[in-house]
Amino acid sequence: MSQSLCVRQLGRKAYEPVWQAMKTFTEQRDEHTPDEIWFVEHDPVFTLGQAGKPEHVLAAGDIPVIKVDRGGQVTYHGPGQLVMYLLLDVRRSGSGPRKIVTALENSVIRLLDGYNIKAYSKPDAPGVYIDNAKIASLGLRFRKMRSYHGLSLNVDMDLEPFQRINPCGYVGQPVTTLKALYPKASMANTANALLESLMTELGSYTDIQYSSD
Repeated sequence: MSQSLCVRQLGRKAYEPVWQAMKTFTEQRDEHTPDEIWFVEHDPVFTLGQAGKPEHVLAAGDIPVIKVDRGGQVTYHGPGQLVMYLLLDVRRSGSGPRKIVTALENSVIRLLDGYNIKAYSKPDAPGVYIDNAKIASLGLRFRKMRSYHGLSLNVDMDLEPFQRINPCGYVGQPVTTLKALYPKASMANTANALLESLMTELGSYTDIQYSSD
């Protein structure tokens, strides 16, 4: 089995075309298709997961709401947030959905620990937290043991839109950013550090290629 990985830096994109591209990639891949990780920054959007309840969107205002096929409730994507999509065939590493979720959470915790920031996950509320404030959200979809969607990490963004929703379905859930805790943070250095941390968690790739498209 291939242990190759392609890492794509997509820049800033609207949400829906990237979502459709993820689905197409997952539907068309076969057992020889290398895994991919996509880094992207989205235009402002609220996304509502498969089990998402519309009442958790309190006042969307001028920000669109899109019903999507990942797990989880409602979250916000916008400029200054690093989104990492995992398009993986999880059978190759003998892994499974729970292990991928844990690897994602641990990769953020490991990243933050490198900045002397104490973070943790919660067994009943996927994501990563600092003093009860959420800094990273995750939601995945698995089709025939192939994943898409992924993780969003608040790096340096306007948090006001989170006040228009119950983040991940939790009333009054506080959120925070990496920049507020580590002023030197930038999108570029955070992406590099997060990828390195995730590769440590997954530990299965021998050939990593990079692309800017």
